[in-house]
Amino acid sequence: MEEDWSDNTDKHHRERYTMPLQFADRLNQIETSAIRELFKLLGKPGIISFAGGFPDPALFDVEGLRIATDFVMTHNPGPVLQYGATEGWEPLREQISVFMAAKGATVAPQGLIVTTGSQQALDLIGKTIISPGDKVIVEAPTFLATIQCFRLYGAQLIGAPIDANGVDVDRLEQLIEEHRPKLVYLIPTFGNPSGATLSLERRKRILEIAARTHTLIVEDDPYGELYFDKAPPPSLLALSDQVPGSRDYLVHCGSFSKVVSPGLRVGWMIAPAELLARATMCKQFSDAHTSNLTQAIAAHYLTLSRLDKALSGVRTTYAERARIMGHSLKATLGDAISFNAPQGGMFFWARLTGADGKPDNAAEFARRAIDKLVAFVPGAPFFAHDPDPASFRLSFATADVAKIEEGIARLGQAL
Repeated sequence: MEEDWSDNTDKHHRERYTMPLQFADRLNQIETSAIRELFKLLGKPGIISFAGGFPDPALFDVEGLRIATDFVMTHNPGPVLQYGATEGWEPLREQISVFMAAKGATVAPQGLIVTTGSQQALDLIGKTIISPGDKVIVEAPTFLATIQCFRLYGAQLIGAPIDANGVDVDRLEQLIEEHRPKLVYLIPTFGNPSGATLSLERRKRILEIAARTHTLIVEDDPYGELYFDKAPPPSLLALSDQVPGSRDYLVHCGSFSKVVSPGLRVGWMIAPAELLARATMCKQFSDAHTSNLTQAIAAHYLTLSRLDKALSGVRTTYAERARIMGHSLKATLGDAISFNAPQGGMFFWARLTGADGKPDNAAEFARRAIDKLVAFVPGAPFFAHDPDPASFRLSFATADVAKIEEGIARLGQAL
């Protein structure tokens, strides 16, 4: 009797298309962002959030960006609506060169590439530098997305401790000598999440160490323009001219997300020519190029001489909010927490002390705070290893003074 193959064929077809998807092994090294997961809890009516790391949209120079957009769309719009060079829109590269020169760093337009936000620069560094098992030193704590990005490429992350003056350079030097890392990632100015600023002396020492040990240093600088009273020390890039050989081992990542608008998705990477060439090749595979339209808008905006005035308003507003938050934390939570007041940026980094039986676990404190309709980010996810369960991050950027005072009062009720 002839066999009926139809049932077997249908069964094989069903089995084939109901098998679970097999994902890349690299995904086993990372988890969903703890901050993004926290946002799912923020839909309660009336909640005050100190959790996000967003700039305040009320402070965007909307009029200036409208002027720039109108100009771009009425003066030969064809090229900006077309495909473009992976390295970036040339007028924008020229404007970034001018922007960096004003900050004391000399870089030719050809010495940088435009990225889709500075976070793409970190991804390109991961693609071009990190092989599975490579050791990478990061600050402890550091930017959560960097931990996730570098782990995705198989890095073995090593944390270097920080204090109010930035990374502990003595310990960093020891870790470099011990581990010979592929790279060291730092946020020297108004760090996320720490709010810390690396001192001038420490910056020079890091450059000296980089030149002596031939260690690649990645400087991430999205917050450097958000100072309160006085400008921070020059960037590592600006100081590299004073330390022979250090420029050969330095990558600088910048962004307009915190100083103009994150919606533009415009950042940049300055690096040695060989690294820049490989990063450009990898960017071709990722997105071909950053949007010509937003690059052109950013480029023209920078020619309008509006940025300094806009930044002045942002600095004044953030400084007042940070002052109020610091005062409110001291007045309301007292010795239940400790913190160093930031001199710029967008964040407070605090620790629960557990004094007088008060909470000493930030994750538990965060759950209690949500019940009181106020949110912050527990600090543990910001550590590559050995997390500090008592630490947490508060952002003052998007809450006005009244909400800051009310939000800190609610934190007091959650103790």
